[in-house]
Amino acid sequence: MNVTRCDALPDGALAALLGRSGLELAWLAEADAIPGSYWGEPEAGLVGRRLYVRRDTPVHSALHEACHWLCMDEARRAGLHTDAGGTDTEENAVCYLQCLLAEQLAGYSRAQAFADMDAWGYTFILGSAAAWFVGDSDDAIGWLRQHGLIGGDTAPFTPTLPPAAG
Repeated sequence: MNVTRCDALPDGALAALLGRSGLELAWLAEADAIPGSYWGEPEAGLVGRRLYVRRDTPVHSALHEACHWLCMDEARRAGLHTDAGGTDTEENAVCYLQCLLAEQLAGYSRAQAFADMDAWGYTFILGSAAAWFVGDSDDAIGWLRQHGLIGGDTAPFTPTLPPAAG
């Protein structure tokens, strides 16, 4: 599988994007096990307020797990370990938000996120991540609006990351 790895990003890019929300990024050595990885290594892991990645972790995986965290309330975050849970609609919102954040991540893009999601094996009724994003994501958009993660009436939406906890 050929997807963009975290080591392809400029130094500090992922931390700069995610750090403003209070999610802690923990870089691990490639030989280290990834705590909280739902899909297994090299996929990103999520435990509490910490996102675990290695240089070989796919960028889309890091964004996806980060977006799970962003979509949770504090009560769910407190018990978070490996399985983010949530509804099918929330999962769609997570996927949509990761595509939005891809545009804000230095060294990455929404087009690359779509390509990586397709290569990894995300499945969408319309056949691709890009087609889903444009033509079948109304439930995700509604969920993100309802939870204050995006605003506005027209695309492209700009995500509103929650502020870091004081």
